[in-house]
Amino acid sequence: MSEEFKEGQSADKFEQQRHAKLSRIKELGVEPYGNRYDGAEKAAGVKARFKEDDPTQRADCAGRIVLLRDIGKLIFITLRDSSGDIQLGLSKKLLPKEWDFIKLLEVGDIIGAAGQLGKTKTGEITIWADKVVLLCKSLMQPPEKFHGLADVDIRYRQRYVDLWANPEVMQTFKKRSAILSSIRNFLQEKSFVEVETPMMQPIAGGAAARPFITHHNTLDIDLYLRIAPELYLKRLLVGGMERVFEINRNFRNEGLSRKHNPEFTMLELYQAYGNYNVMMELTEELIVGLADKYCAGRQIKFGSMEISLEQPWRRATYAELFEQYSGCKISDLPAIRKKAEHLGISQSQMDNDIVISEVFEKTVEENLVNPTFVIDYPASLCPLTRRKKDNPDIAERFELFIGKMEIANAYTELNDPAVQEENFRIQLRGQTETMATMDEDFVQALKYGMPPAGGLGIGIDRLIMLLTGADSIRDVILFPILRPK
Repeated sequence: MSEEFKEGQSADKFEQQRHAKLSRIKELGVEPYGNRYDGAEKAAGVKARFKEDDPTQRADCAGRIVLLRDIGKLIFITLRDSSGDIQLGLSKKLLPKEWDFIKLLEVGDIIGAAGQLGKTKTGEITIWADKVVLLCKSLMQPPEKFHGLADVDIRYRQRYVDLWANPEVMQTFKKRSAILSSIRNFLQEKSFVEVETPMMQPIAGGAAARPFITHHNTLDIDLYLRIAPELYLKRLLVGGMERVFEINRNFRNEGLSRKHNPEFTMLELYQAYGNYNVMMELTEELIVGLADKYCAGRQIKFGSMEISLEQPWRRATYAELFEQYSGCKISDLPAIRKKAEHLGISQSQMDNDIVISEVFEKTVEENLVNPTFVIDYPASLCPLTRRKKDNPDIAERFELFIGKMEIANAYTELNDPAVQEENFRIQLRGQTETMATMDEDFVQALKYGMPPAGGLGIGIDRLIMLLTGADSIRDVILFPILRPK
C-alpha cells in the first residue's frame, strides 16, 4: 500500500489500487511524473501521412491511454491526444527491459511511445512501440469501460475529464476557438481595431442588468463587474477610433438557464458614420460566413428546429410582430395588460413599457425560428438609441432572433448629449441606490462630440450554440457557473 494512505483515511478502492501500482512503479525505478517529452506528433497527423507500402515509417506520439487490452505478451493501447486516437502495439519482445513497468499501465495514464508504423491484420494503423515513457500516473478511475462520461452534472463539474472522455466535446471547444479567430479576422479585414476596456467599473452602465459588486480596499470604493463595455467603447469613438470591437466577458447577477450564464462572452463593436442598417448588413454577412465555414450548409439543425440561414433574412418591425403574435395593437394598453394577466405576468408594479416587453417575450420570441431582424423598438425601451426622424417614439434598434433566441442587439447610437442626459435621468427614476448613478463622464465625452455611429452586440456563447447545435449554453462554456453541490 502506498505511503500516501494513512491508517483510517477513507479512499475509493480503485484509487487505493492505483496508489499501490504507483508504489510498485517507483520501486522499479521509473519516474511516475515525467518531464519534458520532445518530438511527439499528433495522432491525426501520423494517420494522415501513413503509407501502405513504406516499411521504414516511424512515429512518436504522446497522450492518454483510453483503452487497454492485455493479452499476455502483447498489449494493445488506444492513445488519445487533442487531435484524436491512435493504436499502440506493445510487445515483450520489443520492450523486454520495460515490460514489468508496462504491465502496470492503466487506462488514464499519460505516456509517450515511439516505434515502427504499420497496420494490424484488421487494418488498424498502429505504432509498434520500441520506446515507452510514463509521463503521468493517473490515480483516479476513469469513466467505466471508457464509453464516455455521460452524467451531465459531472461533465460540467469535471470538464477536465469530459474533454478526454468525450472527443466530441473537445471538437466543440476547438471549433469555438476557430470561430472566434474567424470573427476577429472578419472584423480586422474591415478595418476594425480590437481593444480592451475595463471589467471593473465605478458605475454599472451600458445595459439594464443587476451587477456584481466588489470592493477595492486601497481606494476604499465599490466597483462593479461590467454588465456591458458600451460606454467605454463609445468614448473611443469620441477619441477618434472610428471602428472598434471587443470580445470579452460581461457579468450579470441574474438567473441560470439553458440560455443564460452569469458570466458570458460578448462581441461588441462600433462603427463611426454607420447606423443600424449597416449593423444589420454586417451581422448577416458575418453569421452567414461563419455558417458556410463551420456548418454543413445553410440549413442547420438546432434542437428540434430546422433553421434556414439562406439570405436575405427577414426584417419586421416590433409593432407588427407584436400585433401578429399577441393579438394586440401596441397602442392598446388595456388590451395588452389583459393579455399579460392571461399569460400570468405579475404586472401590478410594472410600467407600461415593461409590460409590453414581457408580453413580447412570451408571445413573439417563441415564433422566431429562422433569422429575423426585429426592428424599430419603442423608444422608451432604448435610452442609448437614436430616435427616428419622422417618429420620435420609435428607436432605430434591432434585435436578431434565430432559433427562438436573441443572438444580437444593435442601435443607431445616440450622440446628442442633452438628449442622452435626459434619457439617463428618466432611466434612473425608481432604480435602487446601486444603479441610481449617472455616468456624468460619458455625458461629458458626448459634449466633446461623438460621430454618428452604429453599434452591435453579439452573444458569442449563443452564437456558438447555434453553429455547433449545442442544447445548452453550458455545453459551449468550458467552466460554466453551477449550483453548489
